[in-house]
Amino acid sequence: MYETIEDVLVTLHTGQWFGFDGDKVYANLWVADGYDKPTEEELNTLLSTKQAEYDANQYQRDRVYPQIAEQLDKLFHDIDGGLLGEDAKTGSLYLALKEVKDNNPKP
Repeated sequence: MYETIEDVLVTLHTGQWFGFDGDKVYANLWVADGYDKPTEEELNTLLSTKQAEYDANQYQRDRVYPQIAEQLDKLFHDIDGGLLGEDAKTGSLYLALKEVKDNNPKP
C-alpha cells in the first residue's frame, strides 16, 4: 500500500539515498549527493499511480489458494478414491479451488 511519499521514494533507488529532517513531509526531504531530488508534484503523481496499481491488484491478493502440499494431498486422496472425469468435480481438491474462485470472481 502506498500512503506517503516515503513509500514511493524507497522504490526509486536502492540504499539510503534520502532522509527527512524532522517530519516526513516534502519540505523536510533531503537526498544524498549524486541523486536528483524529485519534485513534490512528481512524488504525488507517482504516489497516486502506485496506489492505483496496488488497488488494481487486490483481486490477486484476495485469491489465497491452499498450500501446494495440501493441494497435492487432496489430489492424491481424490485419485485414490477413484474420482475421475466428471466425478473429479466432487473431490476435495476441486472443491477447495472452486471455493477460492467462487469467493473471488474476476472484476
